[in-house]
Amino acid sequence: QVQLVESGGGLVQPGGSLRLSCAASRSIFSIGTMGWYRQAPGKQRKLVALISGGGNINYADSVKGRFTISRDNAKNTVYLQMDSLKPEDSSVYYCYAFSTPSAYWGQGTQVTVSS
Repeated sequence: QVQLVESGGGLVQPGGSLRLSCAASRSIFSIGTMGWYRQAPGKQRKLVALISGGGNINYADSVKGRFTISRDNAKNTVYLQMDSLKPEDSSVYYCYAFSTPSAYWGQGTQVTVSS
């Protein structure tokens, strides 16, 4: 079992930055892939970024060059640095972890990009 708690969401103006954090309830050293998904109202949940235990990273095309995912195994935390935010980035952002054979989700944190 893994509990995931996100923080760092909020309201930001277009072009601004936010950093999301996802704290895990146990060591993430033994967890495989972790990452972030997002879901806008009335839409499907979509991949934002994933990072494997070995440090391999994948980003959605829509966030490449603007978002950076990282993991700190010592702090059991995964981060998502979001720069040059756009209104279309507004969503609930969910932390994700896969520890064989199960997937785990956080409760979500709202990000709103608006002037």
